Amino acid sequence: MAYQPIEDYGIVGNMRTAALVGTNGSIDWMCFPHFDSPSIFAAILDDERGGSFRIYPADSPAATRKQHYWPETNVLITRFLCKQGVAEITDFMPVSQSFDQRSPAELETGREPNRLVRTVRSVRGELRWRAECRPAFDFGRASHHLQLKENIVQFVPERSELPGLQLSAGTRLEGSGLAAVAECTLREGEAVTFVLEPIASAEHRTDSTGLEEADRLFHETVVYWRRWLSHCTYQGRWREMVHRSALTLKLLTFAPTGAIVAAPTAALPEAIAGERNWDYRYTWIRDAAFTVYGLMRVGFSREAQRFMRWIEQRTHELNEDGSLQVMYALDGRHELKEQVLDHLKGYRGSTPVRVGNAAHDQLQLDIYGELLDSVYLYNKHGEPISYDFWVQLRKLVDYVCAHWRETDEGIWEVRGGRQHFTYSKLMCWVAVDRGIRLADKRSFPADRQRWLAVRDEIYEDIMQNGYSHERGAFVQSYGSTALDASNLMMPLVFYVSPTDRRMLSTLEETLKTPENGGLVSNSLVYRYDISKTDDGLSGEEGTFNICSFWLVEALTRAGRTDERTLEQARLVFEKMTGYANHLGLYAEETGPTGEALGNFPQAFTHLALISAAYNLNRTLG
Repeated sequence: MAYQPIEDYGIVGNMRTAALVGTNGSIDWMCFPHFDSPSIFAAILDDERGGSFRIYPADSPAATRKQHYWPETNVLITRFLCKQGVAEITDFMPVSQSFDQRSPAELETGREPNRLVRTVRSVRGELRWRAECRPAFDFGRASHHLQLKENIVQFVPERSELPGLQLSAGTRLEGSGLAAVAECTLREGEAVTFVLEPIASAEHRTDSTGLEEADRLFHETVVYWRRWLSHCTYQGRWREMVHRSALTLKLLTFAPTGAIVAAPTAALPEAIAGERNWDYRYTWIRDAAFTVYGLMRVGFSREAQRFMRWIEQRTHELNEDGSLQVMYALDGRHELKEQVLDHLKGYRGSTPVRVGNAAHDQLQLDIYGELLDSVYLYNKHGEPISYDFWVQLRKLVDYVCAHWRETDEGIWEVRGGRQHFTYSKLMCWVAVDRGIRLADKRSFPADRQRWLAVRDEIYEDIMQNGYSHERGAFVQSYGSTALDASNLMMPLVFYVSPTDRRMLSTLEETLKTPENGGLVSNSLVYRYDISKTDDGLSGEEGTFNICSFWLVEALTRAGRTDERTLEQARLVFEKMTGYANHLGLYAEETGPTGEALGNFPQAFTHLALISAAYNLNRTLG
């Protein structure tokens, strides 16, 4: 089976795990039972060994394929159109209306089954369908055997620590090697349902493959998503894009803890056949500020609250030197050992295939600014933080005061050695500044004199060493003349005025094409020029979608006093909406021909879209 473009996928999920569904009806990625568990389907990383669950019209390989979400939900419809007829697959992971009130323990028991429902329905004419479910446990490293009943196949891994799966169907299932297969002909109005779930939960419930039960689950799930989305307060321009981004972010929330996964996938390449292939199935401290800001701005205070509680728990688990870890597993685990899966070919030959992430023990000083900013925003727009939380935050501000002069690996997690990255210094300034603001706002005890002195010291240091008069711009690192898109954040965190001469010249330099020393190509923004940055990696990469939305925000703020700049911000945003896939989803990057690159869908990108849309719409009036 040929690899599909990354942008040809939709996503379904239940806030514990998710599945990528291609326009060809194939589920080519799914980890189970959680986002950061080993995969059961990974054909997107190896079309032979990865495993997949494909349903397709057997006699119509050239059928036209369309895909859309059921309005205002995360229920996915994949439609096949050909001369013989029209049919569609409805994919979803059931979520009950009381899901958000469930406890973590209830989510892990049969009270809220972790299952995938696929219903094939004939809309017009008559089509013969074939279903092939071939799981490959533990990224294809663990074998399994089949246990067959008439309409049920159980996939039993040889390793007992892996959860067994059961596929039940409203038609006859047969075994074929390590796969379960079914064929059936559906006439207009007829349908058949397939349900995949853990063996353990399947033994304690009634059959759900009947059409009446499948319809009940469908309608209950639709109601859940629509009720959840009804809390969105955003009514401005690009409302549908904001809604889709919000629905995607909710889908990437890990319900048992409130953490948000950076992306549900691992090892999707930033360039085809390149080595920049990372595992994003974890939660980054860096995402905190963007997550809290994005969710609260559009009315989802409950999700922001749960994520803030997850963040607070991490501040009680500091390293021996008082530092935070860069990222954590969804349940808060610290160990994310990186390993290479040599047995997998990688997406279109892109190796190495990595799971785990060695960046978890890097020094990235920017994370303290992002964390303190998120707490400051939450305290301001959500609910007041506790004294016990403040005690931990105070330790982090003191840590920044003691360590801000050090080199680090920076926001982009380079593997070419530590440097004095300007953005890292900027966010150290943010950490101390927000610490001071919180202390003053809440009258919390703090070492104010020291913090004030360090904040001013960092500010002057950035202005002296992070700005190049030769280049006329804030640069990537001290002593460099290379640009970095992360510096577009300066006016967003109120370090400089958006109309400050230095910021305007930085914008001007950034807006130049890469051929002329800038970072922008047809409104798409590269994070930095890899030919001028030793990041320890080889190969090319695409433009970073989050950076493009940062550009929109920087232009928006500068455009408050300049109509032409504001119009430019709107144009860049409108162009970016054209780079979403057919469902409104974004990967991490956009390639030179508009293709999606990197892990997909990317939470960071959708958070940035919400923020950019909110501020641009407000400024346009």
